[in-house]
Amino acid sequence: MVGQITLYTAKICPYAQRAEIALAETGLPFRRVEIDLRNKPEWYPNVNPRGQVPAITYGGPEHPVEQPSPESEKIAESLVLVDFFNDLHPDHPLLPTDPVLRAKARYFVEAVGSRLSGAWAAAVMRGEGFEKFYDAVEFLQSLLPPNSKYAVGDQYTIADIAATPFFARAELTFRNDIGVFAKGEGLKAWNALQTEPKFARWREYYANLKERESFKKTFDEEYIKKSFSARIADLRKS
Repeated sequence: MVGQITLYTAKICPYAQRAEIALAETGLPFRRVEIDLRNKPEWYPNVNPRGQVPAITYGGPEHPVEQPSPESEKIAESLVLVDFFNDLHPDHPLLPTDPVLRAKARYFVEAVGSRLSGAWAAAVMRGEGFEKFYDAVEFLQSLLPPNSKYAVGDQYTIADIAATPFFARAELTFRNDIGVFAKGEGLKAWNALQTEPKFARWREYYANLKERESFKKTFDEEYIKKSFSARIADLRKS
């Protein structure tokens, strides 16, 4: 029997959305607690001493969100939690049964971490241009099997969960020109991703990711847009 899950998360955070997508995909019951990352509660180190989201308490009795039970396990880090939720589900739906496909899924996850997430942050938060992001998209695109819906085939896996929140935030920030880059450069970058033939396979893949109900349920576009706009405004002042 699965123990109680209390998820501490934040809508703005791509890492936290990974955990929420995994929970939606597995259908595990959980309690959701929104954490304001710009004004974290004083009690939050009781859950995660590093102060980051996502994190969970697992097992033990039900407890006030600010007072985790000593009997509950405290687990953090997005990909650790994605794997954990997959392990809790009796059918383990987020990893293929074939060991080669599992290895490919994990390699895709590694590439997202080493190439994509940092390239997006560099473009949006530091104004370092879009070439690294383009390169990351092309590399991930090169890993996609032809004529398949997802990263390692037609099964939705941890690989897709790793990438989806960053692609979505790239669309939101580029398309709405939200970033420390020069005015108009974000929209120009998004138009390139949408029109250049070299990104055609990625466009197909990303369209499939956005169709997942788990994504739609966990991506609050207007909230995230407003939050990123405020964050970028602060960065421009500093």
